[in-house]
Amino acid sequence: MPKVAVGGTFQYLHDGHARLIEKAFEIAGSGKVHIGLTSDEMLQKNHSVDSYENRRSRLLEYIKNMGVPEDKYEVTRLNDPYGPTLEEDFDYIIVSPETYPVALKINSIRKEKGKKPLEIVYVEYVMAEDGIPISSTRISKGEIDRHGRLKKEA
Repeated sequence: MPKVAVGGTFQYLHDGHARLIEKAFEIAGSGKVHIGLTSDEMLQKNHSVDSYENRRSRLLEYIKNMGVPEDKYEVTRLNDPYGPTLEEDFDYIIVSPETYPVALKINSIRKEKGKKPLEIVYVEYVMAEDGIPISSTRISKGEIDRHGRLKKEA
């Protein structure tokens, strides 16, 4: 049974996040998905981000609405970029272009520790209507909505 890791801040739960989360559950199959959620302490964003608890509540609600049984996933607090992936045995890590370098670093550290590397599953950005990736930063600036639709100028 595959053990899959995916992580993020998950501020607005936009379509890019949805693709990552859906891919994680697809790869896990009958296994389990471990979702690392960035802690408040670790955040260094140039836009305001909701508290860990608010983001966690929205994430859990989103997964519940996907119809995923509670025993198929776990949400843990990330206090560093690696979470439990350096010590625990995982089979896969699901990444975006933004988090791909972190996965390479995780595998490098795992190799030094004599652990098997994680299989990296790369998920491309989801593009907004204008062909630029959907991001929480763009949403917070009011450029686009969660689905990448351009906001009309008032």
